[in-house]
Amino acid sequence: MKSYFSKIFFLILTFFSFSSLFSQQKISGKTISENSMVITQVLVVNISNDKKTFSDAAGNFEIEASVHDEIRFSKIGYERAERRVSDYHSSLNVMLIRVPEEIKEVVILDLTGDINKDSKRLSKEDKVAKLQENLGLPKPPEKPREAPAELKKVLIAAAFGSVNVQAVYDLISGKARRQKRRYRYEDVQDKISWIRKRIDDEYFVESEIPAERISEFLEFSFILRPDISSAVKERNLSKAMLGIETVIPIYVDRLKNSTTDHIKSSNN
Repeated sequence: MKSYFSKIFFLILTFFSFSSLFSQQKISGKTISENSMVITQVLVVNISNDKKTFSDAAGNFEIEASVHDEIRFSKIGYERAERRVSDYHSSLNVMLIRVPEEIKEVVILDLTGDINKDSKRLSKEDKVAKLQENLGLPKPPEKPREAPAELKKVLIAAAFGSVNVQAVYDLISGKARRQKRRYRYEDVQDKISWIRKRIDDEYFVESEIPAERISEFLEFSFILRPDISSAVKERNLSKAMLGIETVIPIYVDRLKNSTTDHIKSSNN
């Protein structure tokens, strides 16, 4: 009897040993361009097990995978590529094709401060954007972001008997929360940059907003008037500026009050 249970225990131990060994198999490779130059920071995703990594400064990457797994490679400015794992012994070298991009002309508008006049001038840019949309011109490529783990999706998958260990770890460790916070920050900075490339600093300075506080003011505008943020996302400059005009006096008033309070506190 003991011999029987010993054999069973040995088989179970062997099974888990082989499973552990199998799960730790990794493939490696390199991401290069059409002219054989190294491409760094390429997002490498194993579609089969949802493992993710980035190629390093030398273009090298390593990721957990099994034979027949599909590996996806993406980077902004390049066409997405997919490769199927055939074995563990061959390097998975991937060539990414650059996407042709047309550089848009940046126009700095010298606004007068008159809402009626400025909105008419700004509407010209909106008409161009609308025409581009109607013609079906492609939008700029999106950032290749790793999707943060969602608790709801993890629970639904678990209810159907599928547990994504990586997603569970991301939620417990706080990685998913940090990703969302970083993405929100990056989106706000992109919107601020988009406006400042099109509106000269002098416009804000003449409205009593110090140059060093312009970015702070724009972020304040997005919080106070979410429709401004939506307008920037839609690339509708005139709509965004009309909203910003309503926020300027509120921000300037708060700025003046803050300065007055600081002076009073210093005198006391």
